[in-house]
Amino acid sequence: MTSSATHSSSSKSLQWYLPTFSPEHGVYVMLIVSLLTGAAAAQQWTWATTLALICGFCGFQAEHPLVWQIKQRKKLQPRLLLWASIYGGVAGAIALWFLWHNLHILPLLLIYGIAIAALIFDVVSVWHRQQKSRLNEIVTFAAVCLLAPLAYTVTVGTISHVAIALWVLNTLFFSSAIFTVKLRKTKTASIIPGIIFHGTASAIVLALWLIGWLAPITASAFGVALVKFTLILWQKNWYCTTKIQQVASLETVSSFAFLVIIAFSLLPPYLSE
Repeated sequence: MTSSATHSSSSKSLQWYLPTFSPEHGVYVMLIVSLLTGAAAAQQWTWATTLALICGFCGFQAEHPLVWQIKQRKKLQPRLLLWASIYGGVAGAIALWFLWHNLHILPLLLIYGIAIAALIFDVVSVWHRQQKSRLNEIVTFAAVCLLAPLAYTVTVGTISHVAIALWVLNTLFFSSAIFTVKLRKTKTASIIPGIIFHGTASAIVLALWLIGWLAPITASAFGVALVKFTLILWQKNWYCTTKIQQVASLETVSSFAFLVIIAFSLLPPYLSE
């Protein structure tokens, strides 16, 4: 018994060096889709695009142990602080490198500023135990989707209205899941917020199309979210009682369809013919 207890204590004391990984698998899909839409708009992939992916991944991973530590309140966890610092350090180093080697630093400063503001908003929300609020989740998703304009900017060397519009489009599309998933919980089961969000989001996407920031086919990709939302309302009883794995599969398939539409709409003319 004594030997077993000693071994258990020793194992726990060594766990400080083990890396942390966010369990939010849906965000990994969001990261990849956002990056690929940005790369599709840039119509090329360079080593800078790969660095943007690493930067976004590490930035997302840094948020997880930081939030976890805040939830612990005054109880310090060395492992959480260590890996938040490591992930944050890597993301910060890449971000600074982009600033040093990019002639157009204003777009990058704006992207970084929005990301930092979103992180602060998330930290405050977690401290007040409001991290699951719709507003905080939308802000968090918007921060993750910044990978689209970041990938475009570091690949091309500047920003464009298309990259900005893609950020908005990605944010609106993925935020749709916030309102559908909350239908599965009794306290947030009302369909009204979802209807209001999807109506407002559709108007925003339509406006981006009308001002020429999104091509018609690119804008139509948001239709995937509308179809998904309609189907969920139609099969609400099934959706609210099915296993979470089924929900995750539905979101993944929808995200892939969204990506395919955007990618083909942004192909260079010689590839789309």
